[in-house]
Amino acid sequence: MTGRDGRRGPWAGDADVAAVAALYAEPARAKVLLALSDGRSLPASRLATEAGVSPQATSGHLRRLLEAGLVRVEPSGRHRYYRVSGPDVTAVLEALARIAPARPVRSPREGNRASALRTARTCYDHLAGRLGVAVTQSLLDHRALVAVDGRPDTARRPGDPLSAQRAEHPYELGPHAQQVLGSLGVDLQSLLDARGTRRPLLRTCIDWTEQRHHLAGRLGAAVATAMVDRGWLVRRPRDRAVRLTDSGVQGLRTHLGLTLP
Repeated sequence: MTGRDGRRGPWAGDADVAAVAALYAEPARAKVLLALSDGRSLPASRLATEAGVSPQATSGHLRRLLEAGLVRVEPSGRHRYYRVSGPDVTAVLEALARIAPARPVRSPREGNRASALRTARTCYDHLAGRLGVAVTQSLLDHRALVAVDGRPDTARRPGDPLSAQRAEHPYELGPHAQQVLGSLGVDLQSLLDARGTRRPLLRTCIDWTEQRHHLAGRLGAAVATAMVDRGWLVRRPRDRAVRLTDSGVQGLRTHLGLTLP
């Protein structure tokens, strides 16, 4: 059986994949979820613009997403702000992007946007794209992370999905984690001492454009937040792409020895 909150009881049947897939399949709803997939909270008016439909139609789409538990809403004054309910929602989008056909590029602007997403973007609240994979590899190179399977790189392992969060990741904190992460502005001890959260400290995703691991979980989110707070990264308006600033280029070179092409 399945309760009103969607949890399965002892008599539950198979997961109703088609019901959830239908929510992603509608073009306007897919655009709403993509707009929210960087972890931000946005009002319905902004989401209507992103989806290219009327406010009334957007309200209907948001209602369905809320009922399915894919998004959450938070009132703030006269407005209501929506956000995805968790990283699993974004992981589905990343997996679909891996197998979806590319839309034709009709202008240089669209081509630049696609290139920017491949270079550096957010996956829920952590870094993805070439930048996310490169930062994860540098953390391995500097022993802030170590591979427990003896393979010190971010390559896909046998049995890894094409694009999704791994159920079990092959990394753990390394002997230089405190020093290296601290140099990036991450308070590792606070993350280790955190209470009341079920989100794991370490998770990895299979990056859909790079087909390698990028760091997720609370640590991945903390690294991305620290880079934004230091002015190393800035968000591009209206999409998930992020831009590495000149100070970010210098910071990554200084602290991680990382030089991106």
